[in-house]
Amino acid sequence: MNKSQLVDAMQQHLTDLTKPEISKMINAIADVITKTLKDGDSIALVGFGTFSAVKRAARIGRNPKTGDEIKIAETVMPKFKAGKLLREEVSGKQLSTPQVPKALVKAPTKAPVAAKKVAKKK
Repeated sequence: MNKSQLVDAMQQHLTDLTKPEISKMINAIADVITKTLKDGDSIALVGFGTFSAVKRAARIGRNPKTGDEIKIAETVMPKFKAGKLLREEVSGKQLSTPQVPKALVKAPTKAPVAAKKVAKKK
C-alpha cells in the first residue's frame, strides 16, 4: 500500500475529513515520529507497537566482491517493535492465554484425609 492508497483507506474510516486533510495528518504523524526518534526518545502506542532509535556500534565489515575489510561507522537506526495486539491481529492467533481475574479463580480444594485406624496393643 502506498501513501495515496493509505489516504483512500483512511477516508473510508474518517468520512468527515477530506483527502488533503488526511494527507496532512499522515505527514504530521510521520514528522512527529521522525523528530521524536531524532531527539533520542521513543513512542509507545499500547497494543500497536513502539518506535525507538537504537545505536549500532562501529564495526568491521567485508566488501563481498573483493573480500577487503571496510570500516562501518557507528549509526543510529529507527526500530519498530510490534505490540501484542498487532501481532495477534496479523497472525490471526491468540499469542497468549487470556488473564482471568483472581476473584474468578477458585482455589483448589484439598481432599479430606482419611483417618487411620490405630491398633491398640494389649
